[in-house]
Amino acid sequence: MTRAYLSMGANIGDRLGNLQRGVQLLHAMPAITVTSVSQVYETQPVGGVVQDDFYNIAVRLETTLSAPELLASLHVIEQQLKRVREIHWGPRTIDLDILVFGDEVWSDDVLTIPHREMANRRFVLQPLLDVIAADRRHEIERLLASTTDTNWVRVVTGARVEYENI
Repeated sequence: MTRAYLSMGANIGDRLGNLQRGVQLLHAMPAITVTSVSQVYETQPVGGVVQDDFYNIAVRLETTLSAPELLASLHVIEQQLKRVREIHWGPRTIDLDILVFGDEVWSDDVLTIPHREMANRRFVLQPLLDVIAADRRHEIERLLASTTDTNWVRVVTGARVEYENI
């Protein structure tokens, strides 16, 4: 089993419901066990596209899949939740990204592990701090302290994404 960390975001439709459904679909896959989900954060969009604010979470999971197989599974979930890829960094019903996959470090035309923009995204790092294992916490705290991203990130009081008993 490999421990992996994901980022999930949504800013179209029922943002919280889309995140909940994404976690449910992920957890329902036989080769994946969701082990932790962060608090829900409302975040400012990046990239200059005028759009609504996002809800973002981080997810810790265990999987028997390879990183490319996990990415393919994430794309299936995005399709099930009607993700449309029309505008780069544009609005979306759901966005799932692999941030960290075990101790792997590599890059190809499709996937980079760890995620190449992770250190530049407060909306990724803040939720990740909620779920990161103790042995990696210092690394994420360091990235968060040194990020140049000044966009706001705030906890959504009372919002929660469930993964147990689903």
